Amino acid sequence: MAREAAVIKDVAGIYRPGSAHMVGDGFPVRNLFPSNDLDRQVDPFLLLDYAGPHQFPGTDQPRGVGEHPHRGFETVTIMYQGAVAHRDSAGNAGVIGPGDVQWMTAASGIVHEEMHEPNWATHGGTFQAIQLWVNLPQAKKMLSPGYQTLLNADIPTVELDGGIGRLRVIAGAFQGRSGPARTVTPIELYDLELLADRPVEVRLPDGYNTSIFAVRGRVAVNGSHEAGEADLIVCTRKGSLITINAQVESRLLVMSGKPLEEPIARYGPFVMNTKAELIQAVEDYQAGRMGHLS
Repeated sequence: MAREAAVIKDVAGIYRPGSAHMVGDGFPVRNLFPSNDLDRQVDPFLLLDYAGPHQFPGTDQPRGVGEHPHRGFETVTIMYQGAVAHRDSAGNAGVIGPGDVQWMTAASGIVHEEMHEPNWATHGGTFQAIQLWVNLPQAKKMLSPGYQTLLNADIPTVELDGGIGRLRVIAGAFQGRSGPARTVTPIELYDLELLADRPVEVRLPDGYNTSIFAVRGRVAVNGSHEAGEADLIVCTRKGSLITINAQVESRLLVMSGKPLEEPIARYGPFVMNTKAELIQAVEDYQAGRMGHLS
């Protein structure tokens, strides 16, 4: 029996960063969403901050973001250059460097800090990372917090046919290889590197919201839609096939997730479903019920 032809996921839009600001004193970020008002198109993803590339001089006082809370979602930090040290109120700690990923499930509430790793900070260098926020469904927002350090060596790599590039599977699966991330919300997350002028077909679940962020290079998606460094390509839910042709050597982050289609209520580091739940989150943090760093 002939295999049914895949339906193309059309490109719905291409977006430049909607804002730029400093997070703490260590993360100069360009934000792609929510600043571009893409909640429905990128659901279940809530935020994409692209930090750097930025050159930091050496210092004996590591830069970063001190103690702060989260509730209602997961933070995913993908490192390209530099090193970040994490610790949280649940007793977790870890360091991630180039190729590593930190996956923190804030859920019912956690307090953490993200700082440049002290040895890296002493020498300085180029810092480059992405942080995503992934929403949790209402029924699971009050789960116990969790933490995963996903080291580069533990993230499977698929060498693409014809030597056209490689794809690292952070979450979900690709060509039979499964990523190490334990996810609550069903998502596919790929780190994709491509050589120039060698198109690749990427299949993703029909009905999932899919976006592609250009970390470097320039690509054409589905034959005509061109995007360069720090552009976000947002695709439609319908369809399962995307064709990507790199015009120069390029690196992309492919994000695809099952839409939750639930109300979103935001207030700073908290993302819940109602205003009353946000008020409760603030009260719980102020009362110390999310813990503190010692």
